[in-house]
Amino acid sequence: MNTAKRLIPLVGASIALMALFRILVPGFLNPENLVDLVQQISVNAIIAFGMTFCILIGGIDLSVGAVLAVVGTTAVYVLGYGEAETQSLFRFFLAVGAGLVVAALFGAFNGVCAARTKMPPFIITLATMMVARGAALRFNQGRPISIPAHETLFLGLGNGRIAGVLPVPVLVMLVILVISAVLLHRTRFGQHLYGIGGNREAARFTGIAVGRAEITVYILCALFTGIAGIIATSQLYSAEPASGAGFELNAIAAAVVGGTSFTGGIGSIPGTFIGAVIIGTLDKGLNQAGVHFSYQYILKGLVILTAVYFDVRRKKT
Repeated sequence: MNTAKRLIPLVGASIALMALFRILVPGFLNPENLVDLVQQISVNAIIAFGMTFCILIGGIDLSVGAVLAVVGTTAVYVLGYGEAETQSLFRFFLAVGAGLVVAALFGAFNGVCAARTKMPPFIITLATMMVARGAALRFNQGRPISIPAHETLFLGLGNGRIAGVLPVPVLVMLVILVISAVLLHRTRFGQHLYGIGGNREAARFTGIAVGRAEITVYILCALFTGIAGIIATSQLYSAEPASGAGFELNAIAAAVVGGTSFTGGIGSIPGTFIGAVIIGTLDKGLNQAGVHFSYQYILKGLVILTAVYFDVRRKKT
């Protein structure tokens, strides 16, 4: 019930935002424009679901944008290895699998460091971000790696549509939304995460394996980022070593605007999804309204600041 009450203002804010851009941008609520909006939201939402798990336990992952880039470069490098001229189902799965394995390794490193060394996750993932970005830039000497035109399966992950209507990235986002919601709100694992975020020492005394849960959370966040990275790379038709810059900020913004508390213990997957909708609507609406990108950064910063302010006020009451 408390979660439902927290979602009502968010739903109201997203509706108000869409109504505003309907006035400022003719055709903003056209079906095709809305489908395009949801498709743009999908990558950020997938990353934000993983970020929610991290923030919920009092952590954070600043490396997601860079991991997204290195996953994309890894997958496309494997996909085009040997300069094959025909599509191969085996090579497709090998490329996707290689990208996800790389993502999981970064996540495991973050999780083990956070759980075993007691270093702040902010510092750990900041360092990982630099390592991942350097690794992405090392591929092909920092130049983009094009996806061969015949690799229609891979290109379809970011650009295809189911029955010619539903974009594949949106379908993937909805599947991950359901999986995340079930994990967080319907399993003992999810209950443990809320307990860890609420009071880490108390959770440890009640028998919760805090370290194991922490490692799992960072691997989960990295895997979601890996999936988002493969989709984003497919949408670009190439692996861009510099891609994903700033994605960590958008993911954090979606989680925080969606009601996830920076101090841990409070948050929900539906809230994060609505937060991603708000951030995505703001980005697309401001772009279509012709607002200069500098003002877009200012407005987005104010939105995040307002969300954190109300979170602090809520905790004091």
